[in-house]
Amino acid sequence: MPATVPAPASRSQAHSSPLENGELVALPEFLRRFEKMQGVKKAELIEGVVHMPSAVRLNHSQPDGIIHGWLFAYAAEHGLEMLPNTTLLLDTENCFQPDAILCGTPRRGGRVWVNEAGYLCGSPEMVVEVAASTGSIDLRDKLRVYRRLEVAEYLVWRTEDKEVDWFQLEAGAYIRMKPDRHGRLRSRIFPGLVLDVEAALRGDKAAVLAALKKRGR
Repeated sequence: MPATVPAPASRSQAHSSPLENGELVALPEFLRRFEKMQGVKKAELIEGVVHMPSAVRLNHSQPDGIIHGWLFAYAAEHGLEMLPNTTLLLDTENCFQPDAILCGTPRRGGRVWVNEAGYLCGSPEMVVEVAASTGSIDLRDKLRVYRRLEVAEYLVWRTEDKEVDWFQLEAGAYIRMKPDRHGRLRSRIFPGLVLDVEAALRGDKAAVLAALKKRGR
C-alpha cells in the first residue's frame, strides 16, 4: 500500500506559521510572521535566510551591558542616538537586530530613518555585535553585509576569544584598528569615543567610563 503523502500547506497557512531557523523567506513575509511570534524576542534575516539565536547566556549579557553603558554615556553627551537591540532593515534580504547602534537622529534623507511601520532603516554610522568567537556569523555574513552597505564602523566583541575587533571602512574595505600604547581603541568618525579594551574584557565598567572621560589626553 503506497504511503500517504500529506497535502501541501496552503499559502495562508505557510505565511502564518512560525519562522524556522534556516528558512528562506522574503523580507515582508519575515516581518509579518516575526510580529506574530509573541514569545520570540530575536530573529534575523541574513541574506534571505532566517536566523533565530539560542537563549542569551551571561557571557553575552555582561559584555552587552558594558557596551550599552559605554555608548549611552557618549551618546548622551554628544546628542546622538544609542539604540540597543533594535530591528534594523538594511535592504530587501537583510533584517538584523544588532546588540547596539550609535547614530545620528533618524531623519528622512539621512543615513538612517524610520519607515511607516516604525522600523529603523538604512546604514548607521556604527554597529556593535557581541559574538561567541572568530567563527561567528557576525564576522562572516553580517560583516559582509555591513561592509557592502557602508556602515562606517563595526565593532565585534568576541567573548570566547576575549578579543575586540573594531573595523573602520576605508575605500570599500573594513580595516581592523590597532590599539594605542595604552591599549585603547578610538573611533575615527565619533571624536572622543574611546574604548579601554583591557578594562572592558575584565568587566571593569568604571574603568571603561573613566577612559571615555579622559579621551582628550
